[in-house]
Amino acid sequence: MSEKDRAGSAPHKCSDRTWHTAKINMAMTKLAILALTVLSSALASSVTRATVVAKKSGGCGINYSDLTQPTQYLGTGEKNRSYYIHLPPTYDSNRAYPVVIGFHGSQSIGLFLAYDSKLNETRYSGDKIMVYPNGEGGSWAGPSYHNGSSVQEDIDFVADVIKDVQGKYCVDEERVFGVGMSNGGGFIGTLACDPKGSSLFTGLASHSGAFYTDNNGPNNGCAPSKMVPLIEIHGASDTEVSYFGGNGEGGRLPAVPFWMDWWGARNKCVNKKETWLFNNEVMHATWTCDGRDGLLQHYVVVSMGHCWADTEPNFSQATVPQGPTVIQASKIFMEFFDSVLPS
Repeated sequence: MSEKDRAGSAPHKCSDRTWHTAKINMAMTKLAILALTVLSSALASSVTRATVVAKKSGGCGINYSDLTQPTQYLGTGEKNRSYYIHLPPTYDSNRAYPVVIGFHGSQSIGLFLAYDSKLNETRYSGDKIMVYPNGEGGSWAGPSYHNGSSVQEDIDFVADVIKDVQGKYCVDEERVFGVGMSNGGGFIGTLACDPKGSSLFTGLASHSGAFYTDNNGPNNGCAPSKMVPLIEIHGASDTEVSYFGGNGEGGRLPAVPFWMDWWGARNKCVNKKETWLFNNEVMHATWTCDGRDGLLQHYVVVSMGHCWADTEPNFSQATVPQGPTVIQASKIFMEFFDSVLPS
């Protein structure tokens, strides 16, 4: 599912509010977002961006015999772990494809993220190979509730998954992306901060991320080996992974606007711009990093709870419960990845 277990949590029910109460609450939420934005720090630290050159993987030209098996198994460390893979309908073993690694939320599996986000649909993923690893015990390392693996073991597992995919399928090794939801979105932040984790990816996307491992400022030991383009989407009405920070199920959470500005500081980004969209329902922030616009982006959806942003109904919206949102995260994330492809 999402953050640990929704049983007993207080759902976000727009239908229970009167029209006036809803308008007042949304106005207060917007003021809180504005206050956090004004208060957020503009600190800086140095991160060097590596030059990116497209490169075919060893799996190119190989007619892998197990293409019909969506679940793959591999040994990593002393454990046997698995991932789910989805190939483009017109997969050609002689053509190098981008890869997107998807990280599910806690008490879940990779397939749930695939179905909830609809990322396997060609209208979103296009010609990308989609890969969904399964977290040990149904979650990813970082929060206090996780058992079964350390942060380093999970990062090593991700590296092993990427290596396995590159050896079996035709992959452009310089176009490897990561996306995660909730606990998986927090793990995106963990990967971005880690020297090895950050080296594995060309771009990263977090949705409703629970950033337990990065909650106390820009200079907290976060040590990426390069600047990785990053985007985050969050609901301001999220009651499970609060947009405004505080105590979460797995530890202390940062306020998301602060967290975004920490990355702006780490990557020496400038020219932060904020635009309100959809009748002030969505705020979109962008930064210029390494001389390129939009390498750091953030969307906050005022009335959205803890669910995948989708203009059509999906599973996670039903558990909040709430209806569709005005933005489509899968489209935004895939377009972001396309925009940061090496030239």
